[in-house]
Amino acid sequence: RMETDCNPVELPNNTGFEEDSDYGDFEGTDVKDMRLEAEAVVNDVLFAVSNMFVSKTLPCAEDVAYINVETRERNRYCLELTEAGLRVVAYDFDQTDDRLQTPYHETVYSLLDSLSPAYREVFGNALLQRLEALKKESQS
Repeated sequence: RMETDCNPVELPNNTGFEEDSDYGDFEGTDVKDMRLEAEAVVNDVLFAVSNMFVSKTLPCAEDVAYINVETRERNRYCLELTEAGLRVVAYDFDQTDDRLQTPYHETVYSLLDSLSPAYREVFGNALLQRLEALKKESQS
């Protein structure tokens, strides 16, 4: 069990350079801040899981972020988010296990779909409700 605190030295994004327009394009526009990406992932699917949040204890950087998720079945996972996608790195919050060789998923939807039947059901029902609403809208 390895725990690492987020060290401000490792977080050049917290220096406020983003706000300064002179530095806005310093590293190019294709570089993503994975913490922001992770927040977006959480906001997208939070309704379909029991709990989900970006880890505050594991190291975060421009190229990696960690997300804790608890499925509706009460299983806990720590997910790693990189340019390669998302993968399970531990079976508990705020941990990584280097021995775990889990596949990357392109989307959080496919990852959760593979882990949680309850997620699949809740997400599918939400999709159906949205489609019904769109159908009613187009009929009026």
